Amino acid sequence: MPYIVHCFDKPEHAGVRAANREAHLAYLDTFAGSILLAGPTLADDGQTPTGSLIVIDLPDQAAIDAFCANDPYAKADLFQRVDVSLWRKTLPKD
Repeated sequence: MPYIVHCFDKPEHAGVRAANREAHLAYLDTFAGSILLAGPTLADDGQTPTGSLIVIDLPDQAAIDAFCANDPYAKADLFQRVDVSLWRKTLPKD
């Protein structure tokens, strides 16, 4: 079932994001077959990351909990908050 994972960076943690970016991307690569979309959220300047948004298809709550807990960004304590919710695609129609 698809989940939305919306992560909000802690203020003044750009260095933590930068230092863990490659590990985070490598981690996401291990879920390449399950990720429907992923990328950073941005500040008004269109450049500065403020968090992450991932839509991922995993079998259950335990799997999404493990996915979130093992993200290198989460392990580095980058996030102020992480919101997870179930999601259903409506548009575009395939």
